[in-house]
Amino acid sequence: MTQVQQHDPIYRTTPERTTKMMVIMLGICIAGGGIFFGMWDYWTSMPPAAGLLTGNMDDDHSSGSGSGPVVLTGVEINSSLSFIESSDFRTLAFNALPGEAGNNPTITANVGDKIVFDVINDGKSFHAFGVTSDEEGFGNLYPGSEVASANAPLKPGESGASEFIPSEPGTYYYICTVPGHRMQGMVGEIIVSGPAAPAAAAPPTGVSHDISFDFVESSDFRTLAFNALPGEEGSNPEVRVNSGDEVTITTINAGKSFHAFGVVSNPDDFNSVIFDSAIAAATNPLKPGESGEVTFLAGAPGTYYYICTVPGHALQGMKGSFIVE
Repeated sequence: MTQVQQHDPIYRTTPERTTKMMVIMLGICIAGGGIFFGMWDYWTSMPPAAGLLTGNMDDDHSSGSGSGPVVLTGVEINSSLSFIESSDFRTLAFNALPGEAGNNPTITANVGDKIVFDVINDGKSFHAFGVTSDEEGFGNLYPGSEVASANAPLKPGESGASEFIPSEPGTYYYICTVPGHRMQGMVGEIIVSGPAAPAAAAPPTGVSHDISFDFVESSDFRTLAFNALPGEEGSNPEVRVNSGDEVTITTINAGKSFHAFGVVSNPDDFNSVIFDSAIAAATNPLKPGESGEVTFLAGAPGTYYYICTVPGHALQGMKGSFIVE
């Protein structure tokens, strides 16, 4: 009769070593989690990927009408447009069919004006909206001018809003961006005139201004501002100086996020900093408790803006008017 020999189990490690290993792994997880959540403001405040750090991408239509920073005039032009169709759907238009009053109204503006579009689909088909300088086709739209798209159009009864700030004189076109609809008549002109002559900066006046800004945040980090939150006294104060005045800006990061400062020509473009007014930068921002200072001469008269140049922060409220007279 064959006897089966029983062997004692062979342990690759001991219970004590297993326990020690688990304790070490748990400690690493706790330490890593503590570092991660302890730097939560860092992760949420740092700029996005490198592509976004260029502000508006290298595109012919990246900033206004594409020639670089534009000095805003402060003029806002409101245009209400409705998509309409003929009963046989062969003719399309804005506001009225060809031959009727109000058909595809021409919009006139100056360089730096803000044109605000309110569009509604009053037809039975699907439509989308945008502004282009191309005389044909439905592409090369200016960022910010789009409402819906050919892939995700406005359905009947739906509406939307957009805006366009031209930075060069010329003729532009507002169109339905659904392929074929422009050819069927959904196109109107925007005639943009340029300034008679570019405004020039005055020589130094000898007048100095000392201005202080604190970066402040709401407790949930959804609302950002300078000096005080919206609705509180002193929030985003308007600055008025004369061309040629010397301006010294001091900023203190009184929040928990990361921030940077600059006077810009376009509040929607954090790269349009002018007057050498930058304090820190999106790639090297002020950390909580840090401060910075910059002195510059106010340049050509115009309406400008001071913003936090960390991407997205101006949209959350860190923006005020900087007016040079």
